[in-house]
Amino acid sequence: MAKKVQNTVQRKKSRPRKGKGRKKKEIKITIWTIIIICIVLGLCIILPYISERHIPDKGASVPEGSYIYGIDISHYQTDVVWDSLMVLTDASGRTIKSMLNARDIKPVSFVFIKATEGSTMKDKHFRKHWKNAGANAIRRGAYHFFRSSKDAEMQAKNFIKTVGELEPTDLPPVLDIETIHQGCSHKALNDKALLWLETVEEHYGRKPIVYSSASFIEDILCSEIKHNYPIWVAHYRTDRPRCAEWKLWQFTDQAVVYGVGGYVDLNVCSSDFLKGI
Repeated sequence: MAKKVQNTVQRKKSRPRKGKGRKKKEIKITIWTIIIICIVLGLCIILPYISERHIPDKGASVPEGSYIYGIDISHYQTDVVWDSLMVLTDASGRTIKSMLNARDIKPVSFVFIKATEGSTMKDKHFRKHWKNAGANAIRRGAYHFFRSSKDAEMQAKNFIKTVGELEPTDLPPVLDIETIHQGCSHKALNDKALLWLETVEEHYGRKPIVYSSASFIEDILCSEIKHNYPIWVAHYRTDRPRCAEWKLWQFTDQAVVYGVGGYVDLNVCSSDFLKGI
């Protein structure tokens, strides 16, 4: 009998008190509430800062001279207001978003839109951008990002199939050459690029434009390409590009343009060149 009473007492001692368990749960709930509140407050502080960085107020300065301005875009630019595209600059020549602070206002006269890359890839926003540019009377052109590791003829066919036929006011096709894969010689790259250019030229009856950086043009592209095709050079943070016979110049990838969210590539060319193509 004594043993039974002792066992009963031990069992009673081992049972947790209901009050203590409830207090532990209340403490856990309070801690999680504090954590959630801290996360929400943190997001409220960070998100406006992120938003400001995504839509900057100022960008790169424009080069001196009498130029026509144009942008080039791809799927990264999703929020283009096509009927409001303008290059606004302040007193120091920097591109800005504020119409009130603009000292000079120039229209965006042309746009090059990414159509394809390699032998199969199609830019997911090409068709939408192409249609909207045409509907707003902005001279439009399509470009192909060249992959030296892929078949050149298949890349040309990918571009032609995606772009379709060109209107008389459309700009010539563009071959964007920026990279060379490991193990590919300069000669092999140039041979493939020439095959793409010749295939596209034969189809459209128009001589394509070749886009590349100043160093790539100088060190890798062959004379046959440089002397027979209009050159669109990318060269930033300089008064003049390091390329003798450029027709278009992409002078920055950090311009702000009224009507485009975030930074965008900005280009210039002479009015005579734009009229002649």
